[in-house]
Amino acid sequence: MRFGIIGAGPIALSVSKKLVNNNHDVKIADARGVERLEGKPLNATPVKVEDVISNIDVLIISIPLHALPSIRSVVEKAADEVIVVDTSNYYPQMGVKIDEIENGMVESVWVTKQLGRSIIKAFNNLLAYTLEHEGRPEGSSRRIAAAIAGDDIQQKQTIMSIVSELGFDTVDSGNLNDSWRQQPGTPAYCTELTKEELIEALQKANKEQAPFLRDKVMDKLIAVSGGFSHKEIVNLNREMYNS
Repeated sequence: MRFGIIGAGPIALSVSKKLVNNNHDVKIADARGVERLEGKPLNATPVKVEDVISNIDVLIISIPLHALPSIRSVVEKAADEVIVVDTSNYYPQMGVKIDEIENGMVESVWVTKQLGRSIIKAFNNLLAYTLEHEGRPEGSSRRIAAAIAGDDIQQKQTIMSIVSELGFDTVDSGNLNDSWRQQPGTPAYCTELTKEELIEALQKANKEQAPFLRDKVMDKLIAVSGGFSHKEIVNLNREMYNS
């Protein structure tokens, strides 16, 4: 398949590397300019952002959530049949508070409004390290699962197949209105669960409690100057988001 990726952070680079290794055609762009890609460990073909949406089947957007409105003019030019995947998560600690989300709007619903077209929510409940290092062949024991939400069932099934190809089981987590169940602060968020565990975690999610738990974890992560290891972050998420 043919993929375009906007963004060159850890999630985007991990996904693009795996897609290229699985013999997909992948091009990657930085919304701030192609020169921003210089020095990055790219496997995909670097292009200008206005060229990333041409002749593709899937567009993966992996930039900070608050920056999504800035690429609407690019996304609008993608062909109607292109599947748009968003990987972002809302963290007000990034310096930008979004009133609609603060007042309860589901993140993915807000994203759809900003981009002017529906999306598939994927890759957002896995850490970048998990995406790069923890994928396993289908049928492996303790294979980590990813939650996939979206309103278009066929598009969702296509992305679930791709995620499985990249090394992870998948769970259909419902439509975009349901996707809050995989947002930060929920038991499904970055806790490295199996498919069965993830199904249960999605059901346990508490929409009102999630933002408070998200912020508590972020405060703990910010407070430790030396940082946390990957496993420590996963364990912290498991402990806090299941409290």
